[in-house]
Amino acid sequence: MKASKIAYKPVGMAMGAISGVLAGAVFKQVWKKLGHDEDAPDEHRTWREILSAAVLQGAIFAGVKAAVDRGGATATRRLTGTWPG
Repeated sequence: MKASKIAYKPVGMAMGAISGVLAGAVFKQVWKKLGHDEDAPDEHRTWREILSAAVLQGAIFAGVKAAVDRGGATATRRLTGTWPG
């Protein structure tokens, strides 16, 4: 394994944690804008609402993670001259 891959691994893990926290905050804001008072659907919601919320949360997480990963890789290339991975 290349040294750059090994060096980038802890950075990638930290960025993954940051993207999870950021995605959770974005989901809460979007959920509230959709007219819901609670942070997420509870046991009193329908299956449709629960599954819709899960799909929305997954899409937001994937988008945020892709943006954070791409930003981190771009920054790494600027600093080191090589693309991580």
